[in-house]
Amino acid sequence: MTDLEFLAAELTGIQDELLAANDAIYEYAELSYEEVKSMAALTAILEKEGFVVETGLAEMPTCFTGTAKIGEGGYVIGILGEYDALDKLSQEPGNPVKTPLVEGAPGHGCGHCCLGTGALGAAILLKKYLEAKNMNGTVIYYGCPAEEGAGAKQFMARAGMFDCCDFIYTWHPSNFNDVSNSSSTAIMGANFEFTGKTAHAGGSPWLGRSALDAAELMSVGCNYMREHIRDGERVHYAYSDAGGTAPNVVPDHAKVKYEVRSQTVAGMLKLFDRVVKVAQGAALMTETEMNYELTMAFSDSRNNSVLAEIASEALAEVGAPVWEEEDFKLAKAFIDSYDEDTKAAIRENMIAKFGADKIDEIMARPLHTGVIPYDKNNLVFQGGSTDVGDVTYCVPTCELHVATAGLGTVGHTWQNAGQAGSVLGHKGLLTAAKAIALSAIRTMEQPEKLELAKKETLARNGGKYTCPLPDSVKPPVGKY
Repeated sequence: MTDLEFLAAELTGIQDELLAANDAIYEYAELSYEEVKSMAALTAILEKEGFVVETGLAEMPTCFTGTAKIGEGGYVIGILGEYDALDKLSQEPGNPVKTPLVEGAPGHGCGHCCLGTGALGAAILLKKYLEAKNMNGTVIYYGCPAEEGAGAKQFMARAGMFDCCDFIYTWHPSNFNDVSNSSSTAIMGANFEFTGKTAHAGGSPWLGRSALDAAELMSVGCNYMREHIRDGERVHYAYSDAGGTAPNVVPDHAKVKYEVRSQTVAGMLKLFDRVVKVAQGAALMTETEMNYELTMAFSDSRNNSVLAEIASEALAEVGAPVWEEEDFKLAKAFIDSYDEDTKAAIRENMIAKFGADKIDEIMARPLHTGVIPYDKNNLVFQGGSTDVGDVTYCVPTCELHVATAGLGTVGHTWQNAGQAGSVLGHKGLLTAAKAIALSAIRTMEQPEKLELAKKETLARNGGKYTCPLPDSVKPPVGKY
């Protein structure tokens, strides 16, 4: 029996439990730091499978680990899981017509229900493999909350939770099956609060100092700054407190949340400093006071190239999820549900990916049936951010992508959520479980490559992980 045949056979025995957990977490759809039921579903399976569970780690109630130690010594393998949802994306699973389970409620628009359960499956398979082969080693499942919010992994890294690992694997639901050579951006966020003085806006406005004016001037200043930032950098904002709803009262308080992104941590810190200066200028112009509170920051993320090559070969050995004709029809129905502009953009993206000669076939049966090989010479910078980046600065880390949705599906949409809870998500997460487990096995078989992977991480972090947040910034549980 080959390693892959062993994993497939063992997966058969646990897949119903994994799929039930996925579907339960899909319905729970809990937001950042609130994933109490989701954590319970995952830890129950871990304990049943003989893992030792610890919860409430790194000052986050829904952060946990499940550890299985087999024998003495051996490699320590980390597997990252996520399970938080996104606001306003509730959707009936498998329904290509917009139909929320609960109107206005959260939903798994990034597929983290699949991510957490697929990673859990990989951890269990690895434990079973080590036991069957009489090998020494330790498997740690890391339950990581709040990836869609202020994050968890940077706080976990700062607490030293990953320092014991020799290497770490994870995955993310996707349209494609690949191990990409992409780099996500570093991000930092803060709440900027302005304090002014109330007055009657009609009777004596000269006595007031508008905090809302200050917040709006900050926005104007940041918008003018956009011309003078590096390509690929981003500045985002959202008002969390506009100072009230009465136009005839000069507002004495306003709060706006800003996030900045750059391709490196150093670039992110410089850009954030410029935003702070704009806020100070806005306060000076309006004779208000400004204070800001850091809420989150992620380091930039990039796969360890040595692990990526190993994982790419393992994923190719596992292959894409096996799709049935009904799966292709379901994926097409979800893609067809997008508006015409979005569908045109999807078509353009698919042409760029696969060529114009194949576009009609792809749009008619929009599910990825192959595996795209890893290309270490083709680095692609992505605009998004993930707290997985902080793990990549601690220990050799690699993230796989496995298809759980139709080609061209837009992330953070109800369409993406609906597919995560469907048979498409089911097949993707089971494929990911095998691919991650096989990647870890292949890594253990090649100690010389693992040493190269560790040297690459050492060159990346300069000898130690440095958190982009100061120690004074705690996880904003209940505040983000």
